[in-house]
Amino acid sequence: MSKEEAITQMLSNNFGIQLAENQVEIADNNQGVLNSGYLPSLTGNAGGNYTKDDQDVTFRDGSQESIVGAETTRYNASVNFNYTLFDGLGRFWNYKSLKEQYDLTSLEARQTIETTLLQLFTVYYEVARLTENKKVLLQTYENTKQRFKRAEYSFEYGQVNKLDVLNAEVDIVNDSINLMNNRQLLENAKRDLNVVINSELEQKFEVDTVVSFTNQIQIENFVNTSSSNNVRLLQAEKNITISDYDYKASKAIFLPTIGLSGSYGWNEGNFPVTSFATSSTTTGVSGGLSLTWDLFDGGSGITRMKNARINYDNQQLIKAQIKQEVNRDIFNARGNYHTRLEILKLQTQNIFTAKNNYERSSEQYKLGQITSVELRQAQVNLLNAQTSKSLAKYNAKLAELELLQLTGQLLNVDF
Repeated sequence: MSKEEAITQMLSNNFGIQLAENQVEIADNNQGVLNSGYLPSLTGNAGGNYTKDDQDVTFRDGSQESIVGAETTRYNASVNFNYTLFDGLGRFWNYKSLKEQYDLTSLEARQTIETTLLQLFTVYYEVARLTENKKVLLQTYENTKQRFKRAEYSFEYGQVNKLDVLNAEVDIVNDSINLMNNRQLLENAKRDLNVVINSELEQKFEVDTVVSFTNQIQIENFVNTSSSNNVRLLQAEKNITISDYDYKASKAIFLPTIGLSGSYGWNEGNFPVTSFATSSTTTGVSGGLSLTWDLFDGGSGITRMKNARINYDNQQLIKAQIKQEVNRDIFNARGNYHTRLEILKLQTQNIFTAKNNYERSSEQYKLGQITSVELRQAQVNLLNAQTSKSLAKYNAKLAELELLQLTGQLLNVDF
């Protein structure tokens, strides 16, 4: 599984990223014109009414009439139109705020992707490190087996005592245990990676153990432009803009609301003989213009406006705090990155020394110039140097990725 394949599967399958993308889609729906308040409302109404009653009626000329079971039916239908021409600019600022909310949600989705990507590479490089360690431990195990066979032959011919054989046998057991533990850790790490990319837990794969580092000049350029690319700072900017729009929208209480309404209706009725008319049908159009001015609402509107202003000031303070924290984190991450690169250089040099020492010790052991204990120490030193170099390599790369995330460039580089 290459790094590119792991990233592709993560972006497509990771649950957290899918949830973040759904939130972006919701924010996109919210910023649309259908949720803006700028469109009119159109409603249709229809109804019918039936009554049956007994009536005793006295007419103007003094005559009387009684009707048993007088029936009256009424029917109506109408289409009504309402539109707010002006609402004190409240919906104007709310609509702009929804646009900023969409951008903010997109930044939150980007932050989720960055965090998940860093998690992915943390696990991916752990699999790579354990893969390299497995090869080193296997080679150590094979070398110890050869020493054990040589010690047995030498013992049979009386060249060494039984102690060398026993030492080699103990070392084989220890190397076998180390190899078994590493294999189990490797299987666990692979399952962790399958969880991040949302794949089958028992999926079998190998990873790429080659690591390349970003050019140092480019890294410094990223650090210098971090204030305009760090996702937390960009989110803080959006929150300031949104709170500013909310404050402006709250001022709508000082202005009137102007509305336009209209309707087209149809009414029909059938009445008993006691009514002036036995039936009637009407159709017509009506329209109107209204102005509503909330002169005083008890003070709740003014309170909301004051609180919106305070919230705007709070967002300014939050941005200043985030900026200070981000600068600290970048300086720390850059220091950690350079330190781990230097450690990697030292560990790489140490391997040559440890390998040369082991090769010479092996030759001296064959000539009987050193004991098996001394040879084992040289072998352990080489093993530790190789595993330490592997750990230093991946620690340095993860430190680079953390620095790239803080500078806002994690999604803009090749891996």
